[in-house]
Amino acid sequence: MKSLSYGLALTRLVQIVLAAEPSRPRGVGPDHAKFYKSTDLFTCISNPSITLSPSQINDDYCDCPDGSDEPGTSACSYLSDLSPSYASDLASDNASRSIALPGFYCKNKGHQPSYVPFLSVNDGVCDYDLCCDGSDEWAHVGGIKCEDRCKEIGKEWRKNDELRKKSLGAASKKRKELVAEAGRLRKQVEDRIQSLEAEIQGSALKVKSLETALADAERQERGKVVRSSGKASKLGSLIQTAKDRIEELRESLVEIREQRDTGKSRLAELEGILSTFQAEYNPNFNDEGVKRAVRSWEEYAARDRPAIGNDAQDRDLDEIAKPDSETGIINWSDWEEGEESDVDVLYKIEEYLPVAVRGWVDQRLRDLRILLVENGVIAATTSSGEESKTLTDARDALKAAQDSESNLRNELTGHKDDLAKDYGSNDVFRALKGRCISKDSGEYNYELCWLEKTTQKSKKGGSHTGMGNFVRIDSVTVDDDLPPDGKGLGSGVRVALRYENGQHCWNGPNRSTLVVLACAEQDEVWKITEEEKCVYRMEVGTPAVCDISGKGKEGGAKDEL
Repeated sequence: MKSLSYGLALTRLVQIVLAAEPSRPRGVGPDHAKFYKSTDLFTCISNPSITLSPSQINDDYCDCPDGSDEPGTSACSYLSDLSPSYASDLASDNASRSIALPGFYCKNKGHQPSYVPFLSVNDGVCDYDLCCDGSDEWAHVGGIKCEDRCKEIGKEWRKNDELRKKSLGAASKKRKELVAEAGRLRKQVEDRIQSLEAEIQGSALKVKSLETALADAERQERGKVVRSSGKASKLGSLIQTAKDRIEELRESLVEIREQRDTGKSRLAELEGILSTFQAEYNPNFNDEGVKRAVRSWEEYAARDRPAIGNDAQDRDLDEIAKPDSETGIINWSDWEEGEESDVDVLYKIEEYLPVAVRGWVDQRLRDLRILLVENGVIAATTSSGEESKTLTDARDALKAAQDSESNLRNELTGHKDDLAKDYGSNDVFRALKGRCISKDSGEYNYELCWLEKTTQKSKKGGSHTGMGNFVRIDSVTVDDDLPPDGKGLGSGVRVALRYENGQHCWNGPNRSTLVVLACAEQDEVWKITEEEKCVYRMEVGTPAVCDISGKGKEGGAKDEL
């Protein structure tokens, strides 16, 4: 009983409060209710110098230059800054003639409140997308009556909104995974930079050592005494000729032996075939050709056949076929490098000198060598006019080390440049770089490769058309309606990728593509348009831009969910 009395008292209190609160005029939203509280006088919102009687509100006549006296009709829907002045402006040049209210307010109980443009009020059309309760058609123009559908529309909206939130929640989770992957990839680059720096230090020391070795080899080369072109020169030519001839014979022996072994194998295979034929053919079959072939084989098989090679001969051939450097019979380098420097003995003196004296003596010996070269006593090169193998090897080793160091430095520069690039907030696009997504759009198939290129591919074949190469991450402001499935840009600042300098357009510019991104659970191309000739725009969904602003830079957080 006490509980029932309490409930009745609470209900009575609510009724009293509601009765005490003045009702708002038709079409006025709660944000502007404060301007309509007075029951004695109404002041135009943007023009306080103009006052009206409350009876002039919603009388279907535009008295205020800003239209604030007609929140529930379409009488002031034409207003703008360019509208002419009225007598009610009180001849004031400062009168604002821009509409002061956002539109006709629909409560939409059971759904979300909204504003309908004044031009749509009592136009005979039920605008359920904005005013699901039908209150914008309160005058029933043309007999139209818009029933309240907010309950069913609100239910469907909440269902879709729940799906959108679930999808965006999953998209946010995927973005975290992309950020983690981007961090791992960045760490790889940083680790590789450290490794390269250490390798470059070691390579630089190696180059310096090889430069010293080359200088020593050149010194030895310049220190050789000029030989006459007599017997020693002829002996050198003879030695070289003998070496080349022996190598030629060795290679021929190896080749002939391979041919012999191949012939033996084929002969054995053929004999096996004929032997099987003799054993399995039908002697009752009256075919003279077959019988002659069998008799010929039997006669061939009855003859003595010489042995083609044996193990002992093969071992001898193996030994003969070995290079001279392995057999040890002759060491050609002893004969090729038989020229000894007459100043070598002088340089050997350094080995017995104290360290402090060795440098001074070495410099004096170098001066002596230069003097001898200038006076023609010793030559700067070998007698044949060609470098020795030692000098050539030293120069090749230095060149290889220098090339290796150059490659390492180029790789290091590339990785450092990569770290300095803008990959978006949290480096997230580093995890997407190189991946491609596409969309079938009738005659063409369009492909977007993250941070690389955009391409147009004809289904009829032929070459692909480059629509642009990635230039930079940017941001754009959009103002689009978000479709029920959430696959759209909506409104606000969005991350954008600019692709420029694509394939040249006939009688036009080089192709370019602006890729505008919005939060989505999967990477997906939603829409492709050609805004100008060969200037394209892609609308793309991706989890990479969820929970971030359109600046593509760290520190600009904005919750898109």
